[in-house]
Amino acid sequence: MPFSLNRRSVVLSAAALAACGRNEIPADTLRVGVTDLPDSLDPARGELSAAALIYYQVHAGLTDYGPDGELAPGLAESWSVSPDGLVWTFTLREELAWSDGRPLTAHDIVWSAQRLVDPAESFSDLGDFYAVENARAALAGEVTPQALGVTALNDRMVSFRLTTPLGLFPVLMREFYPVPRHQIERLGDDWIEPEYWVSSGAYTIASVSTSAISLSRNPHYYGRSSVAIPRIDVLSVRDDATRVRLFRAGELDLAQSPPANQIAFLRGELGDRLRGFEAPILRYLKLNHARSPLDQRANRIMLSRAVDRDFIAREIYAGAASPAPGVLKGSPNTPPPAPDSFQFSRPLEIRTTTGMGERVAVALADDWRRIGVETEILVSYPTDLYQAVDAGNFDIAVAGFNRGLKSDPFFMLDPFGPSGFAANFNWVDDEFAAIMQAARAENDPALRAQTYFSAEARLLQQAAIVTLAHERAHWLVEPRVTGTRASVQPMLWRNLGLADRRA
Repeated sequence: MPFSLNRRSVVLSAAALAACGRNEIPADTLRVGVTDLPDSLDPARGELSAAALIYYQVHAGLTDYGPDGELAPGLAESWSVSPDGLVWTFTLREELAWSDGRPLTAHDIVWSAQRLVDPAESFSDLGDFYAVENARAALAGEVTPQALGVTALNDRMVSFRLTTPLGLFPVLMREFYPVPRHQIERLGDDWIEPEYWVSSGAYTIASVSTSAISLSRNPHYYGRSSVAIPRIDVLSVRDDATRVRLFRAGELDLAQSPPANQIAFLRGELGDRLRGFEAPILRYLKLNHARSPLDQRANRIMLSRAVDRDFIAREIYAGAASPAPGVLKGSPNTPPPAPDSFQFSRPLEIRTTTGMGERVAVALADDWRRIGVETEILVSYPTDLYQAVDAGNFDIAVAGFNRGLKSDPFFMLDPFGPSGFAANFNWVDDEFAAIMQAARAENDPALRAQTYFSAEARLLQQAAIVTLAHERAHWLVEPRVTGTRASVQPMLWRNLGLADRRA
């Protein structure tokens, strides 16, 4: 089910919200303004990053995010791994049920996993689900999905056979969302329509429009006793300033991502209603390694050394970000020393989008002019920028990603590894790939973290990318919203409450 938003739908939705009036705030409803809605409510089809936020609410993972954002039981109450690290076994909670009351068993887990590798059914990025035996072959059509290495040992136990050890497998299973076989086989693609919707998350889909989704509390959710808010209305407003206006008008209780260039102003205007959170958000530069002079390591290092990251964080982000000498926060790694010599035979083109990216590009152009490197800035729409990068038609691109609640170092470095979603700048490094593979295989979190520091060191040594800033995530939060944590973004709405119950 695709969703879209235009100016008219934003105005109509905002008007509908405003019609309620500030004195008629629904006492049992959380009103959330987000940047976008999922391109599909089916986790095997959704590809936009916006899908994750809604999936957290309506789907339940095999494992889960705890209130502190760390790994916690989900549909599975426990799990274990074989001595060789190749077989993970998960034990489901007792008496699990879908939102329509039908039992949810290990056989549903197996069927959902097989559907995820069925090329006729799945459009999403499988990530490290590829580590499951025969996953790659199934997706390529070389074997049937039934050959996937996932087996129901009984109604409550399911095993996953891997081709290589993957210590992070339970962490990855937080976003493996089983789906209702009985509805999909009966209805096909229509199963995601609100009238047919069945899921296992804290909320179900009550209604959907082009710019809004309404959620209702799932009476059969395994953690239903702790879900305090009966209803959630989610409004998609792509314009950051419009979301802020709706929040300030009292029409939203939560608003995602206020304009980055207004954080200082909003902090003065809204006080503690503006919340900032440490988050796995990285702003960086893609360097096209296939183009001269960026194919020379010395030139890449010099570009990195010349960047004034403190200025970018302090002046452009107005303190809403911290300088990023590397990918990982708190890392002992630093960029390599300046080279003895470097040479740029032509101006470099910096591709970016409007807003913050354009301001960053202007600062970079000034930094590099100081070392004799001339630049040209090309500002375009995001889709045009993505297409240019994918086609290799760029020198330097201002880029970034937000990993949501995924704080493990894996999720910050893996995008740059083999088959990573950000690995589209013509850099291939066998040593980096080998270190990343060793980190994936490590079961001990402390040892795994040290291995990721080694992988980052290699990335920086080669100046594969130029890191700029670690951005903070910001949300606008009304005082009536309770249960928020200073260390975790308010993205798990099942953990929140509403203090004001007046009609």
